[in-house]
Amino acid sequence: MKQTLLPSDFDFQKSIPLWVLDESKNTIYREFRFIDFKQAFAFMTLCAQYADQIDHHPDWSNSWNTVAVALTTHSSKGLTDLDIQMAQAMDQFALQV
Repeated sequence: MKQTLLPSDFDFQKSIPLWVLDESKNTIYREFRFIDFKQAFAFMTLCAQYADQIDHHPDWSNSWNTVAVALTTHSSKGLTDLDIQMAQAMDQFALQV
């Protein structure tokens, strides 16, 4: 299922203020820092379960207490509502662990 690309005037600052837009790569990026590896892994587990539910998976890496995330919709070759939905969910998951 192809997702609709976000409008050119989409307000990233209002919708996902902690994320950084990289227009050259059509991605949004955020680094999450936790107290320790256990919290980082708990966060990643919540995100992975949700990603499977919505069939939208992040590009990410983990180093001890840090999880770096880049989101884009590869099939649409740009940012879509799924990226915003995933970013907002990740923001909430980070508050839960």
